[in-house]
Amino acid sequence: MIYSLAPMEGITGHSFRRAHAACFGALDRYYTPFLPPPRVGNKFGGKHFKEIDPKNNQGLNVVPQLLTKNADEFVWAARLLADMGYREVNLNLGCPSGTVVSKGKGSGFLCNLDKLEVFLRDVCDRSPIPVSVKTRLGLESDSEYERILDLYCQLPLAELIVHPRVQKDRYEGHPRWEPYGETLARAPFAVAYNGDIFAPENLEALAAAHPATRHVMLGRGLLANPALARMLRGGSAATALDLRQFHDQLYGAYLDEIGGNAVFRMKEWWFYAKFAFANPMTVHRAVRKVRKTEDYEAAVERIFAAEPLAPRARYRG
Repeated sequence: MIYSLAPMEGITGHSFRRAHAACFGALDRYYTPFLPPPRVGNKFGGKHFKEIDPKNNQGLNVVPQLLTKNADEFVWAARLLADMGYREVNLNLGCPSGTVVSKGKGSGFLCNLDKLEVFLRDVCDRSPIPVSVKTRLGLESDSEYERILDLYCQLPLAELIVHPRVQKDRYEGHPRWEPYGETLARAPFAVAYNGDIFAPENLEALAAAHPATRHVMLGRGLLANPALARMLRGGSAATALDLRQFHDQLYGAYLDEIGGNAVFRMKEWWFYAKFAFANPMTVHRAVRKVRKTEDYEAAVERIFAAEPLAPRARYRG
């Protein structure tokens, strides 16, 4: 089984990837949070270049993800990425954010299949590296997916990562396994699954229902339980020492990168990490209002000194 890390904006960036790999072992793949391609003739700059700077991803199998509906810019970005040594580029057709969808990007691109077909045929033909896609089932109804899958099956994709919800679901309700199973049966390319793998029994149920599953992308489940992939491979759950070492390495990386703003970046992690503890709301309250680094560090000391771990770390929404 292949285990990969989902692209989650503001959370699973290069600092997170390196800290997680160092503390819990590297995953098979890491997908970057989505990057807007630079205009043709320009280079990636600023924080976007940091995400794909090879020195920030040494030793990790990283797949850059692009968010765009401009084929020329996608192909230009793919050439830049190929020159950096990347071997695959991923197109985001899954982001459910309203601001993204309103611009016809992310899952918003799924509402115009004629334009999407032209785009995908063009970029698959001109990209110097293989193109994979991360998709949802549609915008409003699962019934949209039949035509979407018909389109994908005509294309030379490197892989299709299916998050079996529609855009309007956001992350609510249960992912639908039937469309994922249909994709496994029909697709002439590799297929991956993404959605609500929060514990080993979730994967066991998925694999029992769909034995052809070969690649599972982990997101919220791994943020709530950083040892999730290790456990899926038959390893141990995270100890308090594991979590503390991971926290300290991640926090230190953010301090080096963005100084005092590291506190606010860590709060995004704690939104999920609180579920590693027996009393997640107590943990949430401890870090909710802190602003200064000294207050944050004091709150973290209290959490690790006084709060017991949950019997089973699991994201609970």
